[in-house]
Amino acid sequence: MGRSLNEVTASFPTENRERVDARHAELVREVEGLRALRQIAGKAQADVAAALRIKQPSVSKIENQADMYLSTLRSYIEAVGGELELTVRLPKHPAVRIHVLGGVATITSPRKASLVKAGGRG
Repeated sequence: MGRSLNEVTASFPTENRERVDARHAELVREVEGLRALRQIAGKAQADVAAALRIKQPSVSKIENQADMYLSTLRSYIEAVGGELELTVRLPKHPAVRIHVLGGVATITSPRKASLVKAGGRG
């Protein structure tokens, strides 16, 4: 009979086991979609529907959409008890977080925070 995954990883050198454990923890923090996120939060579709003041089939539809408005995504995330953060990563630049879309957006980077008009420069 073959060995279990735990038996195999137990035979790894300590450094390799630590890397495997770190990657496992990283993968656990990732989710496949909104349904998985809702389940991690311990919410039923009915709970989300009540928070959003919509019917349960509409929650199912949101969870299966490939494309949606950010406002819909934000509302859904808040209904499961989370907070949506929009982070942009550009080549050769530190990541920036967009706090508000439209009109005026506050963009925060590790080095500076600035107010940027939509379409303008900071």
